[in-house]
Amino acid sequence: MQMQLQQLRYFLAVAETRHFTQAADNLDVSQPTLSKQIHTLEQSLGAPLFERIRGAVALTVAGETLLPLAQRMVADADAAREAVQDIVGLRRGDVRLGATPSLCSSLVPEVLRTFRAEHPDIQLYVNEGSSQDLIENLLAHTLDLALIVQPDEGVDPALTAMPVLRESLVVASAFDRPPPTSYAQIALSELEHTPLVMFRAGYDIRGVTLEACRQAGFTPKFAVEGGEMDAVLAFVEAGLGVALVPSMVLANRPLLRATPLAPPGMRRTIALAHRKRSVLPHAAEALRTTLLAHVATEELPSGVRPL
Repeated sequence: MQMQLQQLRYFLAVAETRHFTQAADNLDVSQPTLSKQIHTLEQSLGAPLFERIRGAVALTVAGETLLPLAQRMVADADAAREAVQDIVGLRRGDVRLGATPSLCSSLVPEVLRTFRAEHPDIQLYVNEGSSQDLIENLLAHTLDLALIVQPDEGVDPALTAMPVLRESLVVASAFDRPPPTSYAQIALSELEHTPLVMFRAGYDIRGVTLEACRQAGFTPKFAVEGGEMDAVLAFVEAGLGVALVPSMVLANRPLLRATPLAPPGMRRTIALAHRKRSVLPHAAEALRTTLLAHVATEELPSGVRPL
């Protein structure tokens, strides 16, 4: 027979009050119930815990030995329950989110601002990287969620990827320079002789841009290459060239103009990915809910639509 946590609580109540009736009142149970549980605990331990001397209740040697152990066991159990309740109730915990650089500079800050206001005690960790790197991080269990550009061939079978946005790519150019075309839209082939500001190797957009130019029948001319998202946009603002970028990143860039691509244009699907066989931590599930609600209810920039 094993000790039960409730029996230890009854034992501590009697040890504190040195009175069965008062302990039962404090616990809001009947005295026979309390006495029975104490008796059961004594049987499981093989020794009496209390003795009655002239109407008073005193601890036996076994009771004195059990007292500090029972106090520690009950305190540990209470602490464990409180810790779990904190996590379930989103009073504590952390969430690890991965996102591509373009999303870290556009969608993610707004989502995290809303999430932080609703759950101020949750610790947020953000990993910025290419879609392939983020997928590898998910598989390595170093991320809970990742916003990725959905590959045409799909993601690893161990992951699930839910499409959340469809985003157009546009040609970004400096407002204080002549536009890349005199028309409302521009064909990709018109950029054959226009210097491009190109992302570093490993960026999702770099590969997409190079392949699109190849299909359009030309090899692009680079004004400068090797930058991260913020650097590329700054180079375009400085008039070094134009860049093919996701439309969302231009939402707060008043020094840049966006010229849509002529049909069929270029689009990409943003998906929210996580491990298929893992239950999301409560904090990660809350962030997922916040992100989906933001996409569904907030006004999105031109060229972006929810899925």
